[in-house]
Amino acid sequence: MSNDLISVQISRLDKNLPLPNYQTSGSLAFDLYSRLDLQIKPQELIRIPSNLIIKVPQGYALQLIPRSSLFTKKQLIFPHSIGLIDSDFCGKDDEIQLQVLNLSNNLIQIKKGERLAQGLFVKTSQASFQEISQENLLSNSRGGFGSTG
Repeated sequence: MSNDLISVQISRLDKNLPLPNYQTSGSLAFDLYSRLDLQIKPQELIRIPSNLIIKVPQGYALQLIPRSSLFTKKQLIFPHSIGLIDSDFCGKDDEIQLQVLNLSNNLIQIKKGERLAQGLFVKTSQASFQEISQENLLSNSRGGFGSTG
């Protein structure tokens, strides 16, 4: 385990579900579970309660990332790619929800306690923006869509 261990306060709504943990000594992210048994209709977008309210430490953000098996096993995706939990999202009713979209034509079953996503703490900072004129930008544009190729 790294020396960068941070202390994180959490609250579980259902104490029968496990505390977050890292599956291996090299894991960077911890698993998030479904708090309920659910059915997701074909093409349906739902929010799955994770059972956790997490007080993200100042200077960090919590990224919610789908497990790599979520699409291959269930045909579910996060329509927004990743979720982002800020340090001020930790009130009594702020249970983390996993927004998923069923891309299949089948009814998908989710079991209580099923691992669906991973949480990753990332160091962050806020920026102070200073507007400049376009003349002060690089003269040659790379073009494309954020790509060099």
